Amino acid sequence: MKINKREWIIEANITQMQQAMEEGWISSEELVLLYMERIEKYDAVLRSILELNPDAERIAKELDRERAVRGARGKLHGIPILLKDNIDTQDLMHTSAGSIALAHSYAAADSGVAAKLRAAGAVLLGKTNMTEWANFMSGSMWAGYSSRGGLTLNPYGPGEMFVGGSSSGSGAAIAANLGAAAIGTETSGSIISPASQNSLVGIKPTIGLVSRSGIIPISSSQDTAGTMTRTVTDAAILLGAIVGADERDEVTLIGAEQGHSDYTIFLDSEYVKQARIGIPRFYFKELDEARLEVIEAAIKVLKDAGAVIIDPVELSCEALDWEWDVMRYEFKAGLNDYLSGLDDSVPIHSLAELIVYNQEHTEAALKYGQDTLIWSEQTSGTLTEPEYVDSLQRNKELAGKQGLDRTLKQYQLDALLFLGNEGGDDIAARAGYPVITVPGGYAEQGVTAPGGYTTKGPQGISFIGGAFSEPALIKLAYGYEQATMHRSSPSAFC
Repeated sequence: MKINKREWIIEANITQMQQAMEEGWISSEELVLLYMERIEKYDAVLRSILELNPDAERIAKELDRERAVRGARGKLHGIPILLKDNIDTQDLMHTSAGSIALAHSYAAADSGVAAKLRAAGAVLLGKTNMTEWANFMSGSMWAGYSSRGGLTLNPYGPGEMFVGGSSSGSGAAIAANLGAAAIGTETSGSIISPASQNSLVGIKPTIGLVSRSGIIPISSSQDTAGTMTRTVTDAAILLGAIVGADERDEVTLIGAEQGHSDYTIFLDSEYVKQARIGIPRFYFKELDEARLEVIEAAIKVLKDAGAVIIDPVELSCEALDWEWDVMRYEFKAGLNDYLSGLDDSVPIHSLAELIVYNQEHTEAALKYGQDTLIWSEQTSGTLTEPEYVDSLQRNKELAGKQGLDRTLKQYQLDALLFLGNEGGDDIAARAGYPVITVPGGYAEQGVTAPGGYTTKGPQGISFIGGAFSEPALIKLAYGYEQATMHRSSPSAFC
């Protein structure tokens, strides 16, 4: 029976694509063209992709020829991957962080992540829309909005359901099957939130596992790139391709020693039978009934699968009123360093110049203002203020050593369980620890949230562990995924 490739590509996973290319049933070039066709058909509504790589088809053809002559490089050979628009690529695509100020900026070199993807044989298909400046521009900016790309919408309920941010375009695009997988970035929740809201698997790695070189920054102590996929297997494949040392990001010289080139070896659905999982009930108090039912159902699934559920557990930091000084101070220092290296043709080379540029282009650039940019500009940019030093130490101590580390050790836990990005992702971000979220079902009812969106829709189940605990988290997420298989395509985009 002849298979319709346009139908097959919907929800096709990386392993299936790789097998089809090996069998000669489809080519990388055809994959690229199929995704481009879907983008043209659907993305006018979603606004998830800012631009396509004009060389993508050519690169795919070259990779097809290489496969025929020498064989595939690995599991990502010929696979079309989307990247968030704050990740440098040395090609004909721009890197703008969603800002019109950088709409014509070309990177002089590949980011560490882009270089590793190219080396693995991936096709860099395009750049995804994002919350402008990774949602560190304005306190009132809607998640998914950028002055360059407009507002990204959630394919499960465009204009109704929250899309999540700031890797909004990466989330919406992969949910709607506009690419095989995507790379997002996270400072605090920016992978986990859109992955959860768009029924995806998202991995925010431990700081130091993946290079941050060539990524427009917010916080040098919290930023990381990570994976956004439709399955845990795809996430494991993609993560293995981007981990590793990069001399341009010295923290990876230590962190890479903890990494693995192949995370698919941790796809063990039986692991859950020996796992101990903690339930931090403090973070469930504000959940509406429908979302509480989702997390309770997940707990039951894990318990029925054999996991030891410790319910409840407490975190010493759970009631703290956290401040945002680390991000405030590190943003100016990091952004100034990035902008100062851009070509002279770019109109801005510092945070101060960005603020002025936005003021001079108010109608196009300042729909939501720029109070957060101004707040950060008020710092010295030298990272010497006692307020910053104290805040950084507080994050590492209270979120890390006295928070997650202490609780994991006290209860002898493999992981803590949260609903999506409801609290745990920020603690993990401050500590620099990993999070994985996996589709956990669908809340049929919801309440109206800020911005007019409803809390109903896809919900993620998130596992959080200690530093470099990605192998255990992948095992748990895979076991839960295989026991539930909650992921389903958004019907309007099939």
